[in-house]
Amino acid sequence: MPGLPRFHLNPSTTHSGIPCPAWPVAWGFLWKTVIILWLLLACLPLPPTRAQTKVPLETVKLWADTFGGNLYNTVTKYSGSLLLQKKYKDVESSLKIKEVDGLALVKKFSEDMENMLRSKVEAVKRLVEAAEEADLNHEFNASLVFDYYNSVLINERDENGNYVELGAEFVLESNAHFSNLMVNTAVSSVQLPTNVYNKDPNILNGVYMSEALNPVFVENFQRDPTLTWQYFGSSTGFFRIYPGIKWTPDENGVIAFDCRNRGWYIQAATSPKDLVIVVDVSGSMKGLRMAIAKHTISTILDTLGENDFVNIIAYNDYVHYIEPCFKGILVQADRDNREHFKQLVEELMVKGVGIVNQALSEAFQILKQFQEARQGSLCNQAIMLITDGAVEDYEPVLEKYNWPDRKVRVFTYLIGREVTFADCMRWIACNNKGYYTQISTLADAQENVMEYLHVLSRPMVINHDHDITWTEAYLDSKLFTSQTQSLMLLTTVAMPVFSKKNETRSHGILLGVVGSDVALRELMKLAPRYKLGVHGYAFLNTNNGYILSHPDLRPLYKEGKKLKPKPNYNSVDLSEVEWEDQAEMLRTAMISGETGSLSMDVKVPLDKGKRVLFLTNDYFFTDISDTPFSLGVVLSRGHGEYILLGNTSVEEGLHDLLHPDVTLASEWIYCVTDIDPDHRKLSQLEAMVKYLMREDPDLECDEELLQEVLFDAVVTAPMEAYWTGLALNISEESEDVDMAFLGTRAGLLRSGLFVGSEKVSDKKFLTPEDEASIFTMDHFPLWYRQAAEQPAGSFVFNVRSAETPESPGQPAVVTASTAVAVTVDKKTAIAAAVGIQIKLEFLQRKFWAATQQCGGVDEPCPVSCQDSDLDCFVVDNNGFILISERSQETGRFLGEVDGAFMTQLLSMGVFNQVTMYDYQAMCKPLNHHHSAARPLISPIPAFLTATRWLLNELLLFLLEWSAWGTWHADSGAEAKTVFHHSHKHKKQDMLQPCDTEYPVFVHQTAIQEANGIIDCGACQKMFVMQQIPNSNLLLLVTDSTCDCSIFPPVLQEATEVKYILPTPQDGWESSAHNASGKCDRMRSQKLRRRPNSCHAFHPEENSQDCGGTSAISASFPLLLLRLCAWALLPQLLQ
Repeated sequence: MPGLPRFHLNPSTTHSGIPCPAWPVAWGFLWKTVIILWLLLACLPLPPTRAQTKVPLETVKLWADTFGGNLYNTVTKYSGSLLLQKKYKDVESSLKIKEVDGLALVKKFSEDMENMLRSKVEAVKRLVEAAEEADLNHEFNASLVFDYYNSVLINERDENGNYVELGAEFVLESNAHFSNLMVNTAVSSVQLPTNVYNKDPNILNGVYMSEALNPVFVENFQRDPTLTWQYFGSSTGFFRIYPGIKWTPDENGVIAFDCRNRGWYIQAATSPKDLVIVVDVSGSMKGLRMAIAKHTISTILDTLGENDFVNIIAYNDYVHYIEPCFKGILVQADRDNREHFKQLVEELMVKGVGIVNQALSEAFQILKQFQEARQGSLCNQAIMLITDGAVEDYEPVLEKYNWPDRKVRVFTYLIGREVTFADCMRWIACNNKGYYTQISTLADAQENVMEYLHVLSRPMVINHDHDITWTEAYLDSKLFTSQTQSLMLLTTVAMPVFSKKNETRSHGILLGVVGSDVALRELMKLAPRYKLGVHGYAFLNTNNGYILSHPDLRPLYKEGKKLKPKPNYNSVDLSEVEWEDQAEMLRTAMISGETGSLSMDVKVPLDKGKRVLFLTNDYFFTDISDTPFSLGVVLSRGHGEYILLGNTSVEEGLHDLLHPDVTLASEWIYCVTDIDPDHRKLSQLEAMVKYLMREDPDLECDEELLQEVLFDAVVTAPMEAYWTGLALNISEESEDVDMAFLGTRAGLLRSGLFVGSEKVSDKKFLTPEDEASIFTMDHFPLWYRQAAEQPAGSFVFNVRSAETPESPGQPAVVTASTAVAVTVDKKTAIAAAVGIQIKLEFLQRKFWAATQQCGGVDEPCPVSCQDSDLDCFVVDNNGFILISERSQETGRFLGEVDGAFMTQLLSMGVFNQVTMYDYQAMCKPLNHHHSAARPLISPIPAFLTATRWLLNELLLFLLEWSAWGTWHADSGAEAKTVFHHSHKHKKQDMLQPCDTEYPVFVHQTAIQEANGIIDCGACQKMFVMQQIPNSNLLLLVTDSTCDCSIFPPVLQEATEVKYILPTPQDGWESSAHNASGKCDRMRSQKLRRRPNSCHAFHPEENSQDCGGTSAISASFPLLLLRLCAWALLPQLLQ
């Protein structure tokens, strides 16, 4: 290094270069120097390694036993756990414990769900019949004048106070069945996207014809009051929805919703398809043409779903896949892949000369290979050719790969206004059973792309095959702002509507699609929570392996204060939720529609991933007939396999049930109250009373669940008097115990306050605001689930944050709970869990008092936790601090506070680190901007970039403006929508879906005490660990004088799982050997079950109905201005 002296020793020369025997002399001199230095250093006073503070083991054990004993006495006294155990013991002789037959249970649930879904299908069929009959009897009238209820314009008035055209008075009332939205259940309303003219003759005739659906909508709802939204989406773009509702434009005044873009419409209108999109990226495609091409590709991708497969090839002088990892294959068009393609499309650059024959050959070969390998959709196959028309040498390719059978349809999209190549492009489409369109503006893309769907639907329409389609789960945008996530998840049943007129039979005219929503929450109510035990649950998945409903599905994430849907919320795979299924045996069996069972050891995350339970789960599964769905039921081994059955009279049960301290699980269905409008105002408890008193013969209730609730009410009734007695017997101690509570397997919850309600530390506890503390459709309370896995008689303690404006996030309270088990005929079931909420200060006082104890009675204590040279912690079995001398450490993870201590406990096996995975996480993406790679050395490139952008924007504006003449009134807003959303897309979603792994730390219960010394370099740190009896708590005592900061903290943080792509020089074959590689992961084709039906071709199909040129009017001055600007653009930007 420069600046450092360098020494060169040469034994054969002196500095002057004269040879001499100098090396022995030098060596002797160095040796003497070393000895002298050593002697000098030995005389210096070195800092000694300080001896560690002694921590007596017996004293720490005494502290733990004393504190544990005091704690146990307090929690048993105020919870009444021993009394409750005795009450169940007293009735043990009259109890029965029944083993749950999981297979019979899942079959029963499946049958109930099948019946419910069948009723929705019948309603949709009635709508299809009515629509087709109405069309058969309707004659098209080009001059038809007809007023209808326009969803946007209803109840709107002009400046004179008169109703605007198509905006007559429309009565709207809040309806609980429709999530308290303002609706009209007497009639439907009609919505149109902004770019569809509301008085177009095709629209008016379609709306007039579909008026015939109104009485059928009403009749369906009367027959089946569980029906929700019913609707008809027309192929012309209008959307008739029942009940009628007012539609509100977005913040830009745009109605972007187009029913033809929705998954239910596309899936019902066409059979599954394999698409290869071939896009021209030659130099002639620069500027606006490339922008239109990119938007066209994006629009095509939006028409694809989970049952479709796709790839994109770009071509100029050579052919390349826009995702090299997908070379030679098709990938499932799920949302992840579609969005990935969209990002890559945005990065396409133009250059070179377009040679289309190589690209077409590549596309045909992919489709042929997949068909022969029985991969992909095994149904429709198509190539989408997107170019400005400079194509040649294509006929030999078509002749070689597609003629004479023409099994691959070719759709051609001519980009730009140039019509020189229009005949050529049309010829390609018409001779390959496709369709030709010309797309001159961004706003043209939507309508022109939709044409290919109508072509693909022709065989199905000609055959009149009304296939029933069920969609994946999706969030209802209307409900999103006001409802919880479980209410918003829907599936849709949809069927196509055809023209039955003989004169149009060969054209295969699709009139539209009829659909009805099914709230998945309502479907899951048919798998009652009480039958599944403390840790059990039910779930649904689709034929593609994606989750429809699962208690661990988290479709929303928080961005700031807003809840937003995750981009991939409806393509979460079963293997990403049940991730312990490493061999995917469960996934394979369920997707195959099998009926059976299997067992797995699983790690169940609790308390937002801070804790974990180790369970053995039994999985039972079967399919739901006539749907693409499969149902799974999970029961945990041990107590989860048994159900407790008691018996009591209705009179006695009602007497003990009607107490003010009793509540029932509000989300559970004891009685059906959401069908009859007269029942909707009843709470579950009120409905139960009416049913049991036989006051309402129309009520339907779950008699088995009611019997369990009545029994639990009788057995737990003495707890109210017990808690009341304690509350009246005021003591200093009782002021620190907020409340006692208990819950039973039947969802009954009792609570008793020991202080005034205004003095309760955590007011959210046991309320819907704190979902983790109550019974929900998805889970039992956290305190119940943890207690169920604690040893008998032992309490589980949790520190909780009391959120108040004065102390946000400040841990202030502790809950302690224990399970009450009942054993009959050697079968043990959990009957209930009981606990208390206590102030943290109370726990701390008890602890500091216990640590004043010594071995001798009169002897002074040699050590205390309040000594300055000792640190004492009380932590739970997951390492979270309940008690520390420093209040700010309460609630934090021990490893974060003292990394050395946690590291030592892990190395000794006192704690075990468990790796957990989250495949639904959201992460901040790495900043990656291609444009940032070019440094701004001078302002000229920046100026030219800005100029280029301004001119492009001007050209886009002029081109959009010129097209408005054909759209009538306000149709041009579609272009506004395109730009608005593309801009917004870049700014929003700072987080993106990712996979993460995170550690959870668990105390090994076999190790109840430990001690040792931590070597911290300059000092040694002694520590002692002691289990606190009858609890999940540990007492940790350590020397505070030794600085162990050389040890890093041990954090419980999630880290993103990185999937590394192989480098290009490695070759793509090398990725096959990299199981964790991103390319392998992206290319992998997971097992899926294809839809049962396929309609690819029909001999009567009129393939000559294959499109034509677009006639777009433009004023001559505008056209001249555009052409001049376009001609000058290259010179301006050089």
